Amino acid sequence: MSDIKAMYSTIQKDAFPDTMTITLGDEKLVYQKRTWTLGNEEKGLRYGENPDQPAALYALKEGSLTCGGLRWRGPGNGIVSALTEGQMLQAGKHPGKTNLTDVDNGANILQYLTERPAAVILKHNNPCGAAWSSDNVAAALNKAFWCDRIAAFGGAVVVNCPFSREAAEMVAANYFEVVAAPAFEEGTVDILKGRKNLRIMELPGLAQLAELTSSAFLDIKCLADGGIIVQKSFVNRILDNKDFLPATAVTKDGLSVTARAPNKDELADLRFAWAVESGVTSNSVIFARDGATLAIGTGEQDRVGCVELAIHKAYTKYADTLAFRELGISLYELKQKAVQDRDMASKLDDIEGRTQEAHGGLTGSRLVSDGFFPFRDGIDVAAAQGVSAIAHPGGSLRDAEVIIACNEAQPQIAMVFTGQRSFKH
Repeated sequence: MSDIKAMYSTIQKDAFPDTMTITLGDEKLVYQKRTWTLGNEEKGLRYGENPDQPAALYALKEGSLTCGGLRWRGPGNGIVSALTEGQMLQAGKHPGKTNLTDVDNGANILQYLTERPAAVILKHNNPCGAAWSSDNVAAALNKAFWCDRIAAFGGAVVVNCPFSREAAEMVAANYFEVVAAPAFEEGTVDILKGRKNLRIMELPGLAQLAELTSSAFLDIKCLADGGIIVQKSFVNRILDNKDFLPATAVTKDGLSVTARAPNKDELADLRFAWAVESGVTSNSVIFARDGATLAIGTGEQDRVGCVELAIHKAYTKYADTLAFRELGISLYELKQKAVQDRDMASKLDDIEGRTQEAHGGLTGSRLVSDGFFPFRDGIDVAAAQGVSAIAHPGGSLRDAEVIIACNEAQPQIAMVFTGQRSFKH
């Protein structure tokens, strides 16, 4: 058993070369392998996605692209790939691929949330919770944590402004794998170092994320047969409330239908949720309210299934929050105790009853979907939970049917189109 445990902390020596060059036509991109000298030893990545997979991190060193007349990111824009020994304030067990890709996806999401302090907690390259706040980074992190306290366990925390003492105390009181911020206020690192295995990363680029929002990078996908697909990376077109499109369509009978336009608060939450959607594995939907995610349904094969999954998660997390705040135990611990303890069974019934009454906290929430709704079923399921506004790409053959479902809901649901799909495979 001890040998099995050891594999998770053992650094896999890799044989990858110091440089990697990609040639596209007449243009070359030269990448430099990243290593760090820690404890008088040169180390690369601990390992890849799993402990038996050697891996290497490369940073773009030279070259640029002009293909397609697009604005491509060149050298000097590194965030995670630019990490230095000095910025690795505490290496913990030393980062592996999944730690860095979680932080990278946090930066990917936060590049569209630069107007105020924002925080994302990620696991398995998907956000568990995300939030922004007009107050401070600690308020944003607190909201993100309570979006999904269960999934946040062992996650990566990424923020877009200097980490405060209050935020550090919250991290120290819980278990996380990584904390990444553009800077750390005086005394915060000492608090965080109380968690010896925590990786603490100071990434200055997280303070300049707004500079990246209109540029793309060369996105490379490798196939199981060794083939490669290259694509322009996703660039979010919804950077302002006015970027949404009115939800209008024509029925088979030639009748024009239009959805109610969202109000200011609904638009703000839809824009926030659409920014978070850029970092969620498709098929996915997000319920959000007041600048925080409520539930994220991800990786499903059907659209209505995404909505149902997110609703199930919302109810579970809502009940767990009640149990944890009121009784100091998780929902699952409460269920276990309720089997033999009549008092605990009564408390469980009460919590589950309040959860049902509150629709898992989804009443008045907003919903975004990374792809269009092919049928009205997803709308009807969301409407039953009291959702007030929806954003999705539009473009379905049944857009009119979907809009009619919004108009028939009581109260009427607002809807807008993004004019853009946000799949992430």
